[in-house]
Amino acid sequence: MSLAVSITEEDIPTLKRMADCVRFLSADVVQKANSGHPGAAMGLAEVVSVLTFHLRLSPKNPQWLNRDRLVFSGGHTSALIYSLLHLWGFNVKLDDLQSFRQLDSITPGHPEYGLTDGIEITTGPLGQGVANAVGFAMARQYAASLLNDTITLIDHNVFCLCGDGDLQEGISYEACSLAGHLKLSSLILLYDCNNITIEGNVNLAWSENITKRFLAQDWSVFECDGHNPISINEALNRAKDSLQPSLIIAHTKIAQGSKNFSGSAKTHGAPLGADEIAISKEMSGFCKAEDVFYIPDDVKHKFRTLFDMGSALEYQWNMLLRNISEEKKELIQNLIAPPFSTVQFPSFQVGAMLATRASNGAILNAIAKALPGFLGGSADLAPSNNTILKDEQNFPQGRNIHFGIREHAMGAIMNAFAHYGLFLPYCATFFVFSDYMLPAIRLAALMKTQCFYIFTHDSIGVGEDGATHQPVEQLSHFRSLPNLYTFRPADAHENIAAWRVAFHIHAPVAFVLSRQNLPIYDKCLVEDMEKGAYVIRGSIEPQIIIASSGSEVALSIEVASILEDNGIRVQVVSVPCFDLLLEQDAEYRNLLFPEDSLKIAIEASRGLEWYAFVDILFAMESFGESAPGEVLFKHFGFDAECIAQKILTLY
Repeated sequence: MSLAVSITEEDIPTLKRMADCVRFLSADVVQKANSGHPGAAMGLAEVVSVLTFHLRLSPKNPQWLNRDRLVFSGGHTSALIYSLLHLWGFNVKLDDLQSFRQLDSITPGHPEYGLTDGIEITTGPLGQGVANAVGFAMARQYAASLLNDTITLIDHNVFCLCGDGDLQEGISYEACSLAGHLKLSSLILLYDCNNITIEGNVNLAWSENITKRFLAQDWSVFECDGHNPISINEALNRAKDSLQPSLIIAHTKIAQGSKNFSGSAKTHGAPLGADEIAISKEMSGFCKAEDVFYIPDDVKHKFRTLFDMGSALEYQWNMLLRNISEEKKELIQNLIAPPFSTVQFPSFQVGAMLATRASNGAILNAIAKALPGFLGGSADLAPSNNTILKDEQNFPQGRNIHFGIREHAMGAIMNAFAHYGLFLPYCATFFVFSDYMLPAIRLAALMKTQCFYIFTHDSIGVGEDGATHQPVEQLSHFRSLPNLYTFRPADAHENIAAWRVAFHIHAPVAFVLSRQNLPIYDKCLVEDMEKGAYVIRGSIEPQIIIASSGSEVALSIEVASILEDNGIRVQVVSVPCFDLLLEQDAEYRNLLFPEDSLKIAIEASRGLEWYAFVDILFAMESFGESAPGEVLFKHFGFDAECIAQKILTLY
């Protein structure tokens, strides 16, 4: 049971001053930048002031493992976020608040992980933070099962501040449904219910009964007056004691404290104006009209209670660590610093035929045996994705996570797992359904989050399911995303080498894998994989270069054999990671693609990015069809004899 926080009528004057400080500091931050969202920040002032006394954070060590996780799903309310971090004692200075939304500041328009101490994860697109919070609560649940025994090392809570827009986004339905199913009792969602979005009152497009929705998803639901500290505190105490995830509906007024604009949608995304802020300050009695960025010492002292309490709690926790077993200490060390060199990868027979989704399944299991923090699952496609970890139980008792048909939430939950501090997560689905995950994948790339995506059924080779299930444009999209490394291995040995390299990439990695069987070639060198491309079949002074990835490497080798029978010297280049190839210097690129040769790419995808290296592209120019995969490859021209004859007419 969590410790209850007591707030009485005697505390109200102090809490009012705290709330006014947050309210007007946030308004000043936005006004100074002449850009931002003051309304929600002002409306949440009482909620976050009370929350200060419930949070267990350690500003002097923002990465303390057993800290509460605080997620701001409404990232547009960043003026509030940065004001709080400053008041709580994180490394956010007053100068940083005054540099809000300016170039090279640590206070950008929406919070970014790694840029500002105290920001647990990058949010911005509405609803992402709700799913992130579910992910943190899931990670907390599994961490507790691993590390708690007679000594409780993990017992923190996960708090998330969200608004009407977050709950309208579909991702919140997916994530909250899973949270209720898993009974994530550490999760507390604070809903700023001000009934306002950019266009006006929410009733323009929304009339949902949120209480019934969350009760139906097996949550506890509490309501409070979001401007009454005693009411807020009571709801927080009850939520902390719940055996289910909790929703606190805080009824607030946007821009509370503004003299003329309280309750107005105009305050959602525009400064109040200096005159309005001045008259509102004077009306509140908190400070003089001319006081800007005003933080009285008594108020700062109250907010810094969080700093002092967090430091004490972290110290007590570190004392607990001294008493745990050596076995537990070793486990924690292996979770924090995964022993990648101990992975015993499977062996594969050269000349055999095996789909890369199948070889990858064996690789995942080998990794899981060596790395206790390696875990993940699929969006209800684990048997097809080959992502089940053998001899492992289902989450939360084990490492096989069943996300259900929730791709969008799965991606955001993955991001939180990766940022929890102990885990290396992977998730999986068919490549075409990666479209449902793109917002979360983009944020992972922005954060340089180390997580792994397993995407199978990588091309028209999907076959009979037809065009709706055959990815055509997705591979090009993934290659265009900064900080996302996409591997499309040609065989099992390239798959192993790709994983060896991926372990040391501090960014998200996608594996795009075949449904159909592919020939297994000689072992791929890690140093070749590190460069993203290498000569898999060479010729001295080649006249033609054929480049490809994945299943089309075998096709390219067949085409090369036909051309060589016609007296043409051919070099085949396998490009398992286009992103790494782009990072190589001109000298290496010229080795692969000599200037005086005819350069050709073959890929059963859209593939327009290949024109950075080649003169001619054999690729998809339409969506797929419904037929067996081998029939479709021939139908769309991916046939060795057909391609070779076209090349001969061009050469």
